[in-house]
Amino acid sequence: MGTSAQDTVIAAWRAAGESGDAAAAGACLAADVELISPLTGKFRFRGPGEVTEVLSAAFEIIRDIRYHTELGDDRTRALFSFGVAGREPLEEAQLLRLDDDGRIRELTLFGRPVPALTEVMAGIGPRLLRRQKRAGLARVVGFATAPLNAMTRLGDRRLVPLADPRRRRG
Repeated sequence: MGTSAQDTVIAAWRAAGESGDAAAAGACLAADVELISPLTGKFRFRGPGEVTEVLSAAFEIIRDIRYHTELGDDRTRALFSFGVAGREPLEEAQLLRLDDDGRIRELTLFGRPVPALTEVMAGIGPRLLRRQKRAGLARVVGFATAPLNAMTRLGDRRLVPLADPRRRRG
């Protein structure tokens, strides 16, 4: 885009995402940053420490991130990327709201397709809980999300193709 403070931060954010470097991504965050998850509306992650922990767990699950589109201005940016979550291809959109210094003060994530999102959900919750020294709850969450993850993968591979309008009827 340009050479403003915002452009510098966003370039560093993109480089951190593509290299899977949570600490470098954390350096792009404002002190009052808030992460709005695509997986739950029950709570938000607040502050650079919490958000960097989420990013660290996410980078253990999501790899090969490549940004392909960037839109916006000095207050708001939208970034779009491709990656892989487990074995599932992932496309993600990030809505970034920036402070006056160009730091990210709000990060809203969106993703598709559903099998990739359930792969992230099945992996990220247990990782975050283990980091919080809640191993028992991490196992429960892992067991609870595994069936949904398996069902979405099966549905995407076997059932969804049946609805393809180009599929031969018969």
